[in-house]
Amino acid sequence: MGFLRFIRRYSYPFKGKTQNRACLIQHMQSRGFSKVEAFNGNDAVVPVLIIGAGPVGLVLSILLTKLGINCAVLERNKAFSKHPQAHFINNRSMEIFRKIDGLVEEIQRSQPPVDLWRKFIYCTSLSGSILGSVDHIQPQDLEHVVSPVSVAHFSQYKLTMLLLKQLENLGFQTCAFESSEGNKPSCEKKILMGHECVSIDTSNDFVTVTASSVNNGKHVEKNINCNILIGTDGAGSTVRKLVGIDMRGEKDLQKLVSVHFLSKSLGQFLLKENPGMLFFIFNTEAIGVLVAHDLRQGEFVLQIPFYPPQQTIEDFGPKACEKLISKLVGREFEDVDVIDIKPWIMHAEVAERFICCGNRIFLAGDAAHRFPPAGGFGMNTGIQDAHNLAWKIASVIKGIAPTSMLNTYDMERRPISVFNTRLSLENYTAAMSVPATLGLNPTVANTVHKLIINGVGSVLPSGLQRVALDGIFAIGRAQLSDSVLNESNPLGSSRLAKLRHIFEEGKSLQLQFPAEDLGFRYLQGAIMPESGDVESPPQVPTGRRRDYIPSAQPGSRLPHMFVRVNPLSEEKISTLDLVSGDKVEFILIIAPVKESYHLAREAFKVAEERQVSLKVCVFWSTDSVEGLDKVSKEALSHWKNYADVVEASSTTSNWWDMCNMTNRGAILVRPDEHIAWRTISGLAGDPRAEMQRIFSAILGVH
Repeated sequence: MGFLRFIRRYSYPFKGKTQNRACLIQHMQSRGFSKVEAFNGNDAVVPVLIIGAGPVGLVLSILLTKLGINCAVLERNKAFSKHPQAHFINNRSMEIFRKIDGLVEEIQRSQPPVDLWRKFIYCTSLSGSILGSVDHIQPQDLEHVVSPVSVAHFSQYKLTMLLLKQLENLGFQTCAFESSEGNKPSCEKKILMGHECVSIDTSNDFVTVTASSVNNGKHVEKNINCNILIGTDGAGSTVRKLVGIDMRGEKDLQKLVSVHFLSKSLGQFLLKENPGMLFFIFNTEAIGVLVAHDLRQGEFVLQIPFYPPQQTIEDFGPKACEKLISKLVGREFEDVDVIDIKPWIMHAEVAERFICCGNRIFLAGDAAHRFPPAGGFGMNTGIQDAHNLAWKIASVIKGIAPTSMLNTYDMERRPISVFNTRLSLENYTAAMSVPATLGLNPTVANTVHKLIINGVGSVLPSGLQRVALDGIFAIGRAQLSDSVLNESNPLGSSRLAKLRHIFEEGKSLQLQFPAEDLGFRYLQGAIMPESGDVESPPQVPTGRRRDYIPSAQPGSRLPHMFVRVNPLSEEKISTLDLVSGDKVEFILIIAPVKESYHLAREAFKVAEERQVSLKVCVFWSTDSVEGLDKVSKEALSHWKNYADVVEASSTTSNWWDMCNMTNRGAILVRPDEHIAWRTISGLAGDPRAEMQRIFSAILGVH
């Protein structure tokens, strides 16, 4: 019975029972992919095929290409969406973007100035009373103390265009179906638009994807073979469904309609009166959240609660949306131009696993996790998925590590996704505290809606259900009238006082989470835990902003400090820049200490044996640079891949103090800038044996 339950668990149809059974056997035996011949350079097999050309899929394709791994991308849509969607890029994602030539600079040049988007504003209308505002940018956020780069506010479709430009510079072509046919040339370094993945077959030593496309009005299918398949195809992932991976968590938290519109007049009005990123608007006629993607260009997205089946998407036509916008703005602007209207559902779910079919099929981004938009975790978590996965795939394809190492992707990224789900839920709950304080508890609204659908209201004709729903919501919105919501009214005064407390205490929706964005840590995976390291219970997310505290514990992101690699140069770089984005290379950080130089020499020998690239960085403090020009040269004379690094500032704590280590310690950093191993105050045993043990553990070589 146990085996039958196991079979049923994987019984989602691929495209026929034979293929589904093949994937199950493949998953159980891990056959095929681990064979050397799977990587024999066969032109008919693409090393990596990525399904979905959103930011996560495009970033992954860039990172893989820079690491020397050929890939191709399939996108079911014929053109890229201009709907702005995600817009907040956190510190860690911006750090990853620094590995992509010129991308950060392009974003910083193109995004609106920070003073135009640092605030969330709560009001009765855009031209009415201000209920409160919260500034989400603190002085240290712009000082580059904990990170070499600041957060950004930049629409997803604009980011997509910049990523496509990067791929073009790397030799990629964006092709429609017709241009991808001909004599069936290799699809490597191509983005194939209008191609939908309709089936997946893993019965051979490679994965076969059947892609469907429309050519001259006819549906045409073709097969593409690949060693590794990655689903980055969004919240409704076809790849996830085809391989039978379920989601776990909370479904259908809220249904909304997203209205993308332009109005330069509205943008200029807000620039003058009250610039901000998000405007939470509550009045007797309408409720909505306005996202100002770019006030200078007058580009906005309005999010409106949606209650089907009593409401239909047809109720939100362009003219109806223009009326809603006028009600929320508090006045009319003649240049309002509704571009796009989309319904969507908010979930808080994580895939039960991120890998299947013998470590050959992976999920990343929204295909692996669906969060409420509160805090901007969706795209950012996905970009970090791509960063984690790219170097591991490159290590396997280049023969540096066995395929079993790819299991560490799930071990590392899934717990982070689960945590971010909880954190985004806490932040969403915080966001709902504002309307609840105003007497508009969204939970009550959803309960009323369910009663109308499934409870006492279900006996009513659909037209009367709609009238009942509208009437109940109108009664609720009446609490937002000026006669109620003012300081002279005891109820209104009490509610306004509670609102002020929520804003002052940081209990409303938050934008930044430095402790989580930069301080997330992998507790198991491609790391070497410290001896005696007791796994602490996972932190409970509070939904409030907490400051990042640098840590050099295994699994943590390498702390940032500005340094100079050439002591005679005035150019400062981040410690994160010591890690290459163009090759799979580990970094060993030591101090100019005799025992540490011995460790470095042994590490070089072990790395050479394992055909792993290793760079040694010798850290010198600003007040102790005697012998800088010759000590490392003498100690590491047989190796060239080392650098003397000098701290760029003496005003902050030195490197080893910041890491809570002595200068007899050492840190091994992975290609994704996370710490793989450290010793706090030197090694007690044989350095050679220790480095062999460390690389074996990290790379999964036994």
